[in-house]
Amino acid sequence: MSIVELRQYTLHPGARETLIELFEREFVTGQEAVGITLGGRFRDLDDPDRFVWLRAFPDMTHRRRSLEAFYTGPVWREHRDVANATMLDSDDVLLLRGPNFTPEPGAREVTVTVCHPSDPAAFDDYAARHLRPIHALHRTEHADNDYPLLPVRTGEDVRVWFGPTAAPSPWPHQHLRLEPVTTSPARPRGDGPSRTGRLVG
Repeated sequence: MSIVELRQYTLHPGARETLIELFEREFVTGQEAVGITLGGRFRDLDDPDRFVWLRAFPDMTHRRRSLEAFYTGPVWREHRDVANATMLDSDDVLLLRGPNFTPEPGAREVTVTVCHPSDPAAFDDYAARHLRPIHALHRTEHADNDYPLLPVRTGEDVRVWFGPTAAPSPWPHQHLRLEPVTTSPARPRGDGPSRTGRLVG
């Protein structure tokens, strides 16, 4: 299991493709060069101004070292102003423990469930009955965020999985419908809630 960040960015209207082009051209190889494993990158099908992505680290110590190397390194320094100019909020981040997730080649749509179980033992029973390895189940990592320049959501205990399940979760949950960025841009199908926050820089 890895330390995984599930990152949801709310962008300025019309800026998503600008960020995706920059991300794929510069930030994938730039992060991989310092030991970060990139997972899926997605367009939110229900919010044309949201970009969702995952990245993974072997453990919290590697996370801190890799983030320090990337955010003080030449790739981020050169391109951060352009990247940050696309963003309204980059702080919606779940720190998780799990296998990371990359969609199958050719996938057109991925469903992500973010669940807030009130009873962890009951959730374990639900997961045993309804989730399989293909769902790539992740759980909240409760270690302190030792790279505070990049905030993460705290004070919650979530379970995250990818793909549909045979039975709906009985606990509060959110579904994300995502399109891998390797496919052509989809026509927006609705507006989601906007959020504001601090930009990283």
